[in-house]
Parts: sequence; structure tokens; C-alpha cells
Amino acid sequence: MKSNDAKKVLGEKNFRETLKERYGVGEERAETCRLRLLRAVEKFEELFGADRDIRVYSAPGRTEIGGNHTDHQGGRVLAAGVDLDAVGVASAGGDGITVHSEGFSPDRLNPAELMPRAGEEGSSAALIRGICAGLAARGLKIGGFRAYTQSDVLPGSGLSSSAAFEVLIGRIADDLFGSGDADPVQIAQIGQDAENRYFGKPCGLMDQTACAVGGFAMIDFQDAKRPAVEKIPFDFSGCGYRLCIIDTKGSHAGLTADYAAIPEEMRRVAACFGKTLLSQVSEEEFYAELARVRSQTGDRAVLRAIHFFGDNRRVAQQAAALRENRFADFLSLVRESGRSSFQYLQNVYSPSRVEEQGVALGLALCERLLSGCGGAWRLHGGGFAGTVQAYVPKNDFDGFRREAEAVFGPGSCVPLAVRTAGAIRIL
Repeated sequence: MKSNDAKKVLGEKNFRETLKERYGVGEERAETCRLRLLRAVEKFEELFGADRDIRVYSAPGRTEIGGNHTDHQGGRVLAAGVDLDAVGVASAGGDGITVHSEGFSPDRLNPAELMPRAGEEGSSAALIRGICAGLAARGLKIGGFRAYTQSDVLPGSGLSSSAAFEVLIGRIADDLFGSGDADPVQIAQIGQDAENRYFGKPCGLMDQTACAVGGFAMIDFQDAKRPAVEKIPFDFSGCGYRLCIIDTKGSHAGLTADYAAIPEEMRRVAACFGKTLLSQVSEEEFYAELARVRSQTGDRAVLRAIHFFGDNRRVAQQAAALRENRFADFLSLVRESGRSSFQYLQNVYSPSRVEEQGVALGLALCERLLSGCGGAWRLHGGGFAGTVQAYVPKNDFDGFRREAEAVFGPGSCVPLAVRTAGAIRIL
């Protein structure tokens, strides 16, 4: 489609009906997306010229619904794509790859040079190079293309802005140079590999998978190379609740050791049974050998294993509750998961910075505001600092938001909607 034709399509207000269907979002968000996409096409023309054949794409951010720190042990997680997304406008052609992301200098690459580059770690260019290399390794002949991207997935919010960008680039390159129908999990795995080997950041596969798949998705990492993904059909918009996160404004700096200790301690427990990961250990055997495990690993490792077994089981129960439209049961399980993260996983604050407990304060505030009205709350993401997730009755949301932002600042309470579509081409 020529860029002028794309602008005409996006300029028509009734196109928001198409976006409502394709994104799986409401009227207001569809209109916001329509205008963002129109501006993205205009910006692409400004950067790369008008009257080009273009395609328009979108990939959602994600929120963790259940399964806190279970994925790295080969366990289950429940995640959902959200209505905040990364959008891209792209056109094939030319000798090189140029990706211009809003607010950043353009990245320029040679599609014939896709090996990791020393000194490129930590850059978006490394991610683009790694993603194109991953697709090339699967048989695609990557050529030159131009792309403009823009994202409203809040960085540092635990909504996976980087994973949204990765699967967006993966979907663009697959669509321009392949069939355009690569499996979402394959796109996610390519994004993870790019982040691990090219960007230089160890990460699991949950974020990329949730962004690529969209909707509610239960992901079982028992086989890490071929995770089992089940999309859960549930219309969150009709449940009577608003989903939101509260950014407690805590810094993640200096917390690497705290994060690393969780999988390390869980693996020590697994090693007591001759296993590598906790998912390979039976819960019954663990409890039968509790005294021995405690003497070999220490109490915190045992408590973290208790969290793993409980939260891994809860993910399946949450998915069943959504499938069967038992939303009150789902919320009860959310609260259980939150208590488990606080009491057993112990990732609500860093023991080295006990004076900084913003997440704990956020959870306490949610309990005060929501315990009497059927709401739910839990720690969101890696923990120690960052965000709290809450489910708030729609009629109470404005008051809840005022109270939360009075403590954590304007804009700290971010409402979300569950988006049914993953990474897709729109036009």
C-alpha cells in the first residue's frame, strides 16, 4: 500500500472499528491508536520520503498476571498483552537497514553483516542485528528496509517495552522478507536470543512470548526450547474491573545480586534432589525431605521453593478460572499469589535497602483501599522495586487512582486493557 493510501485509510474515523476488531480493544483506545498510526505514517514520509509502498505494524506490551519468578525454573506463567504498544511503519528496499525510533538516533545496518559486534552491546542496533540474524538462520534472505517505530509502552514499568520492540522488528522483517506468518513463539525466541547474545542481557522467554501472542496466555516452560502456549479466551472488558499498575518509583539500580539470588537459591533446592530446576522436583518429595533440604540450603531457599510450587500450581488454577468465567475465584488466586511473593519469595524489598520499601507500601495501600470491595493486588514483575498490579472495581477506580497518585505522584497509576492481538501487520 502506498503511504498516501495508508493515510487516507487511517484518516477515516470508521477505521477505528477495524482496529477494535484487530486489536481487541475498546472505542477510546482504538481511536487513540488510529491517530498514532496516522502520525507514524506521516513521520515515516518525513524521514524517508512520500509515495513509498509501506506496511504498518503493532506489537503490545505485556503484564504478568500469575507465576512470579516461575519461568526460570521451567514452570508456568500467565501473562497478557496490553493496549500500550509499539507501532512501526516499514518499507522494503535499498542496500541497508535503517530503523528510526522516536526519540533516538537512527540505527543503520548492513544486512550482509549480521554477526554480533563488539561494542554494540546494550543498543537497539544490537537487537535489530540479532533479530535479522535469527530470521536469516531460519532461511529468510534479509534485505534492506526502512522503518519508523514509536512506542507508548512505558519504559521501566515492567510492561516489557524492549520485548515489544523486539517482536515488532521480528514481525516486520518476517513480513517483508518471508511469508509473514511465522509462529509467534518463534518470533519470541528470536527476540530472546537477540537480547541474550547480541544485546548482552540474560532474560527468560516470558516477555517476548506474551508480546508476540497477545491476549491472556498460559505459557509452560517445562521444555524451554518448545514452550507450550495456550491462549485463554476471556473478555476482560466485561468483568467489571479495571486493571492497572502503580509505579512506586523505586530504582532498580544495585539490585542485580538480589535478582540473581532467587534462581540461584531455587536451583540449590533442586540440586538436593539431583535436578537442575524446581519444575523437575515433585512437590510431595520436596515436603517429605523438608528438614534435609533446609539443612543443606537454608531457610530462605526453602521458602522460595515453597513459593514456586504454590505459584506454579496457581497459574493453572487462574487459567481454569478465566476459561470458566469464575472471575471472583481468579481474583482470590491473584491475592494468594501476592501474599506468597511477600511472605515466601521475599522479593518485595531488598534486605540491603530496608529504608526503601515502595512496593510494600503500594501493596499496603491497595489492601486498605480494595480489601472491602472485592479487588485484588500483587507484586508485578521482578520485584524489590518497581510496580504493583491491582484489579479495581470500575466504579471505584477514579478514587483509587487519586489515592495512589497522592502517595506515588501524578501519572503513577496506569490503567491497562487486555489486548487480544499479539504482534501483527495492520495495513
